[in-house]
Amino acid sequence: MKRIVVIGAGHVGFYVAERLSKLLKGDIKRGQVELMVIDPNQHMTYQPFLPEAAAGSISPRHGVVPLRQALKHCTILTGAVTEIKHAERKLMVQPYVGPAREVEYDEVIVAPGSVSRPLPIPGLADTAIGIKSMGEAIWLRNHVLQRFDIAATTEDPDVRRKALTFLTVGGGFAGAETLGELEDLTANIVKNYPMLDASEIKWYLVEYANKILPEVGPEMGAYAARELTKRGVDIRLGTTLKSCEGGHVVLTDGEEFDSDTIIWTAGVMPHPLLKQTDLPIGPRGHLECNTRLQVATGVEAGKHTVGEVVEGAWGAGDSTQVPDTSDFPMDWCTPSAQHAVRQARTLADNVYRSHVGRELTQYEHKYIGSVAGLGLYKGVANTYGFKAKGLLAWLMHRGYHLSRVPGTGRKGRVLADWIVGFFTKREMVQLGEIQAGREPFEAIAAGTDPARAAKSVG
Repeated sequence: MKRIVVIGAGHVGFYVAERLSKLLKGDIKRGQVELMVIDPNQHMTYQPFLPEAAAGSISPRHGVVPLRQALKHCTILTGAVTEIKHAERKLMVQPYVGPAREVEYDEVIVAPGSVSRPLPIPGLADTAIGIKSMGEAIWLRNHVLQRFDIAATTEDPDVRRKALTFLTVGGGFAGAETLGELEDLTANIVKNYPMLDASEIKWYLVEYANKILPEVGPEMGAYAARELTKRGVDIRLGTTLKSCEGGHVVLTDGEEFDSDTIIWTAGVMPHPLLKQTDLPIGPRGHLECNTRLQVATGVEAGKHTVGEVVEGAWGAGDSTQVPDTSDFPMDWCTPSAQHAVRQARTLADNVYRSHVGRELTQYEHKYIGSVAGLGLYKGVANTYGFKAKGLLAWLMHRGYHLSRVPGTGRKGRVLADWIVGFFTKREMVQLGEIQAGREPFEAIAAGTDPARAAKSVG
């Protein structure tokens, strides 16, 4: 039996496995091929829905896809790949429980995705939160909602001010969309707290570049900045975070303030797994691939070059370095969902073509533009040269992602969330106990008052 292993079940890994399992369905049923998917989670996260899940616009479970339910013809291994020895066609997997196990393979598709890129900023590791997983989105929602209870209960003005001050670092898609959704949420939350005033809520957006949302173009990015500013967001361009120890924020422009909520979206970096492989890694830490999405060396930027191919190894997505041969002004494909989904299709087709002895195809794409949501009924869009803003852009944003989320049933659930949300108010409840589920029982068992023993999830 030939074993093809897919490392990672993000946008690339999931869509590769889904398409390849259909192309190889006959061989899989006859026992000639095994398609194995390895990921630490038992689900795929549709990351563009994370800001809406954090704001409560969709149910968190509707933004994830169970792997065993969606990939019925694949072998699912829940664990973390810790090392790839491609010269031996072996890799090491660390399950949740028990010792690591060795997995042999014939071909490997490396698509572990990216992780948040931390910087050596004092206090960052102790105080900030990313927005790369559904768990982080749920935590962030609970945390933000809890700030209002803290602010409404305390008699200390400093504690109140710190609780109602929010900072987002990074003005790309993740940062702008998360801030837009959560600012919209907090503007509604405060109406339920008569002892609080909306003017007490402070939102900051810090971006190193001189613009936000570069993906939608300078005109729409400028519009997004103006709209967020009208909503009271303090946007600091050409600025970085200097330190945030104990929640005391110091910016490079000299501004200082205290904040309980620091959302870090200032870029991504390749998955650390790539440091534990014998595959060729580029100068930026990415897996080197050609336009056929084969792992290869000697590939030139922006050109259809094959390079020296590493047989049996494929790659795509955020952790790879793939030449961008379009007219987009970048030498390499950017880490975006658009590229991930398109590359996944080409990669799956090429693995199948290699399996049946056909000529491989090149990954080519045409830049279609981007859409971004900035809260309920607010957005910006720049697609095929057509520029939209406000309600129309928001509808385009939702329509695009609804068409891309896997599964008819899941599309229906997400649409139902949106329809119900249109006619009803947001749910303002925070379920902090889900992050400290055993503490009340532990307190009772120890003879302690559960209310006093419970720890704050903030």
